[in-house]
This record gives sequence, C-alpha cells and structure tokens, in this order.
Amino acid sequence: MTHDHEHDHGHDHGDVFHSHAPASKMKTAFALTLVILIVEVIGGWISHSLALLSDAGHVLTDIAAIGLSWFALKQAEKRSNEKMTYGYYRSGILAALINGITLILITVWILWEAYDRFQKPEAVTPVWMFVSAGVGLLMNLYLGLGMRKEEDINVKSAVLHMLGDAAASAGVIVGGVIILVTKWYVIDPILSVLIALLIAFGAWKIVRQTVVILMEGTPKGVDFQKVVGEIRSAPGVQDVHDVHVWSITSGKNAMSCHVVLDGDMTIRDSQKILRDIEHRLIHMGIGHVTIQTEDAEHPHSESEICATKELVHHH
Repeated sequence: MTHDHEHDHGHDHGDVFHSHAPASKMKTAFALTLVILIVEVIGGWISHSLALLSDAGHVLTDIAAIGLSWFALKQAEKRSNEKMTYGYYRSGILAALINGITLILITVWILWEAYDRFQKPEAVTPVWMFVSAGVGLLMNLYLGLGMRKEEDINVKSAVLHMLGDAAASAGVIVGGVIILVTKWYVIDPILSVLIALLIAFGAWKIVRQTVVILMEGTPKGVDFQKVVGEIRSAPGVQDVHDVHVWSITSGKNAMSCHVVLDGDMTIRDSQKILRDIEHRLIHMGIGHVTIQTEDAEHPHSESEICATKELVHHH
C-alpha cells in the first residue's frame, strides 16, 4: 500500500515532497549570461586578450548549462502519467550530470590553454579587460548569489557555473591590474590554473551526487540503519525487511519496505501502524513511503536489505 499524503498530528510538517525550483530565475540567468558573452567577445576582440576570449568560451558553456537546467526545470513541472509514473524529476538530475561533466572538460581545456600561455605569454590591453570582465563579474555574482540557497542539484550545478565564471572574471581583472603595473604576463595562466582547480572540485562533487541518485543509492543525509531502527521501534511492528531508500531527485526521498505484523490484526489496526511509520519517516526527510504488510508466515529473507534472489512461486 502506498501513502504520500499530508496528515496533521498537531503540527505542520510542510510539504516535504514538493519544491518550487526557480524556472523564472533561470530564464533571467539565461538572458543576462547572453549579455555577458556578447560583452566579453567584443572586449576580448578589442583588447587582444586571450584570457578574456577564453572566459567568453567559458560563458558560452554556461549558456548551454543554464539553458539545459532551465529546460530540465520546465520538464520537472510536467505531471506524472502512465508512462512516467514519477513524473519528469530525473530530467534535472541528467542535466546536472551533463553540467558536471562539462565543467570537468572545461577545466581540462583551461589547463591546456594555461600550459600554452606559460610557453608564450601574450601582450594585452588591460583597460578593455577590466570593463568586460567587470560586467561578467557583477552579473555572475548577482545571479549566483541570488540562487545559492536553492536545494535543487540541477540549480546548484548551474549556480556553480555562474560562480566559477565570476571567479574567472575576477581572475582576469586581477591579472589585468598586475599586467598593467608589472608587465608580468605569466600571472594570467597562473590564475587560470587556480580557477580550473576550483571549478573541478565543485564539478566532481556534483557528478558524484548525481551518480548516487541515478544508481538509486541511499540519499545523502539519510542514515539507513536509523531508518530501519525507527520502523522496528513502532509499536506493533515485529520485524522489517527488503528496505529500499532512494531519491527520485535531489531533496525528494522515497522508501519501500516489508513490515511483519501480527497475522490476526485487523486492517484498521494495521492502518494505525502504517500512519505511525509514515509520521516517523517524514521527520527523517522521507516523504513518499510504500509499505507491504506481512505476517510471520510469509516467506522472506531475514536481511533488512533486499535479497539478491527473487522468490520463485512453485505450483
């Protein structure tokens, strides 16, 4: 039996299974990032700054990333149907995974460019670097900091793109100041390497988290043994097995399990136990619960984790 409803026990749990991802904010982000790209391409062309043109290349991937995230958020708004019974939440996870991998590829490209720059430092016109990179810095900080508190992993990956870009723009400005004062052109690739490592670290975390979700792993922040212990401690529950805890998407956790009850119990009595278990699990961040009730005679494995062999029905 499946339960996914709000119930009042004298206090409000909030809607643990629903979040409003900021699709309108992503639309704004897409438009403003397009402005940054145009400014940086013009600025890079006028100043002959390869650093600024490289940053514009980085911004171009941001536009793809933000566009992808925006598309995924719109997909997630679609209602579930007979073909997609969980809806389209996973499209956001796929977008986050693609974004994360893209960021790692960008890092490799920046490091390759930096290596080339160490060999042949380029003379640049710093004034246009300041103007163009300044626009990029301010807009990316405005966008990234405005959405940094969002829990949606897809939005987080887009925010990481924006903050990575802000860092890259700041690096271009700092590099421009040092070049203006000292003519020490090698500062440009040094900053590029530092920015690349910063981007790679964040990207790896996102890729790792999305892989756990796609592999139906136990969600971050959920203690499997605590969940099992909480179910076992509910009055009337004799045992629990075949427990699965997973994320449908970031922040939307689900669980299924089999609980062993007294075989002589009425359905009404078993409903009270189910409601008690649901109530306990909502407090643990699990909002979608499917529980199969059994008596002690029902054939099952003793393990809390699903048995690897399926039970075979003999005629």
